[in-house]
Amino acid sequence: MTVAAATTPPGECPQCWQHAHDRRIHRKLKPREDCPQCVDHMVNGCPYLVPKQSKGWW
Repeated sequence: MTVAAATTPPGECPQCWQHAHDRRIHRKLKPREDCPQCVDHMVNGCPYLVPKQSKGWW
């Protein structure tokens, strides 16, 4: 079982990160049932302003 990190890494959407690394979120779904939040995310994109990863020291 994969355990989600305590904080989302820079440059990652918090919802995408949590849904990808926390299996408890999708346990309530029936076999072959899509997660409505994931489908909405795939169709409409990330609703969060995702901070970009720092490229340098300035």
